[in-house]
Amino acid sequence: MEPNGPPRQGLFAGTAWHYARYRPGYPKVFFDEVIEEFHLDGSGRLLDVGCGTGQLTIPLSKHVAEAVGMDPEPEMLAEAASQAQAASASNLTWALGALTPSSSRLGRFRLVTMGRSFHWMEREQTLAILAEMVDDDGGIVIVHDSCLVRPVSSWQEALEEVQQRFMGPASKIRRANIADAPERHETVLARSSFRHIDRRVHNLQRAWTIERIIGYLYSTSVPIRHLLGDNRMAFERAVADTLRGLDRHEEFIEPVTLEVLIARREPQRNE
Repeated sequence: MEPNGPPRQGLFAGTAWHYARYRPGYPKVFFDEVIEEFHLDGSGRLLDVGCGTGQLTIPLSKHVAEAVGMDPEPEMLAEAASQAQAASASNLTWALGALTPSSSRLGRFRLVTMGRSFHWMEREQTLAILAEMVDDDGGIVIVHDSCLVRPVSSWQEALEEVQQRFMGPASKIRRANIADAPERHETVLARSSFRHIDRRVHNLQRAWTIERIIGYLYSTSVPIRHLLGDNRMAFERAVADTLRGLDRHEEFIEPVTLEVLIARREPQRNE
């Protein structure tokens, strides 16, 4: 059942139900690359930092001996555990909180992943902590993709106009929250122990339905459902009417750029 009530404290508090159901997963080509790059043969350990509801943790858990998902939102971890149970994934544990020096108690890992999450972190501190937790022959994977609420197509522009009409200045909060970090991730990585970087880009298309578009909007860090208040149903009708007016077949395609950063320590050189 879809949750009601005001949002709890925390960046993504109150969004987990929608996050689990409406946030898109990652393409097979990405998982195949990671599995091959890190020789994930059912051994080794995985740490997924900022795991959300397990979009990375659960699929990759099938290829490691143990997977740990970490997130500061308890609702996210509850949904992740539910999704893992539905997928019959039993080699996962969930750690509540953010990555800190005390996280070393979790042990060492062959692979650390961060999906759509690294930009929310104190990046240099995160990498310094991970330097003590990643196996010498392991590494980290940072992956992020295009954002639905950054208009690049006519239907996304129309969706943006509906949000501005209903939310006014509050809709601009989203812009600030999803803004790029001042420095590119590669620049920060280059100053860390993980300075051997392989950048890969995949261009693909993502198909959306009206239901999934609305669900995605409710999964973001802006508490839009709460901000809409009694106007929520009117907002959903306006979104549906606007989008159907653009395409009576209700086919909405988002061009997506998926960027993957695979980072390791500098290879050891034989003397």
